[in-house]
Amino acid sequence: MKIALVSPYDYSYPGGVCRHISSLEYYFTRMGHLVKIIAPASSPVTGYGDRFIAIGKPRAIPASGSIARITISLNLTDKVKEVLEREKFDVVHLHEPLAPTLCPTVLRLSKTVNIGTFHANESKPSYRWAKPFMMSRLYKKWFNRLDGRIAVSRPAMEYVNKHYPCSYDIIPNGIELDHFRPDLEPLPEFMDGKINLLFVGRMEKRKGLEYLLKAYRLIKPDCPDCRLIIVGPGTHSREKYEKMVAESELKDVVFAGNVDYKILPRYYRTADVFCAPATGHESFGIILLEAMATGTPLVASRISGYASVMTHEKEGLLVPPKQEVPLAQAIARLIKDPSLRHRLGQQGIQTSSIYGWESVSRRVMDYYTRTILSKNIKL
Repeated sequence: MKIALVSPYDYSYPGGVCRHISSLEYYFTRMGHLVKIIAPASSPVTGYGDRFIAIGKPRAIPASGSIARITISLNLTDKVKEVLEREKFDVVHLHEPLAPTLCPTVLRLSKTVNIGTFHANESKPSYRWAKPFMMSRLYKKWFNRLDGRIAVSRPAMEYVNKHYPCSYDIIPNGIELDHFRPDLEPLPEFMDGKINLLFVGRMEKRKGLEYLLKAYRLIKPDCPDCRLIIVGPGTHSREKYEKMVAESELKDVVFAGNVDYKILPRYYRTADVFCAPATGHESFGIILLEAMATGTPLVASRISGYASVMTHEKEGLLVPPKQEVPLAQAIARLIKDPSLRHRLGQQGIQTSSIYGWESVSRRVMDYYTRTILSKNIKL
């Protein structure tokens, strides 16, 4: 089978949707299929050869407390048409199929089986033109060109279903269980007897780092032997958080920056408690599953995307978002109770085991097959 995986997002920049596509490409290729990725790119994408096709120049657009790096060009038709006519894909799988402007252009021009995966949850775009476009007859027409529809979680399904009522199959994101595992060696520089708290994510407002720093300030006097390690790409917000640390005279806060994916699991393994204080707009909890797979207990915001992959008192503790006091109390509870940390960590390993990418990619491939058969299409 010849498959196109289409991303609206800059493939040169790390992000959940691009990692999702990369994993599908890897496992589909291992199954013997011919797969190509189509996406905008701000810089050369290496490691794929002719299996990556760049279309469009991405721009940074504010959206939902984050930055969406998408192409908004209206002049993609000729390039997209040329690629589709040349490649003759059996399946075109579009991720966020209505996100401007590459995916709708591909969807409009594709004459084969079109599958859409919806990742977003509670999205409230700040750029003015997105909402009227989303609700327009034109977008409804493009939506109807999808032969199959997948949502990565129940919250993602419920969100898109508000705008486009239809049937959706829920197939979750996956993780690399061979990469994120509990037998890895912790990082020796942090193994000095301190309790390590870990944050992983972009330093954006919606990730809730501000509330974690406030909670850490409450915790530190009673738990002086704890340390907060912050992992993630720096943005313009990093200076703000570093200023918060300096003004509060907080000790043992480490800004590790954007660490290599190869070493990221060892950060999770180093942590005694993983903290995910996001304020909302998370359709899924990839970072929670990564932490679980390494045996690290969680303290996370009680938001729908996170609650869909973990249960309170089972793999970790869920707390109200945007509230540093409950967050601090939950973290302090785990700091003071090693047996609870161990129990939650062991349960997390078991829960994460069903989210391996090999299994998830086979579910997606089975969905392709069912969709093709339902349309009586011969490949």
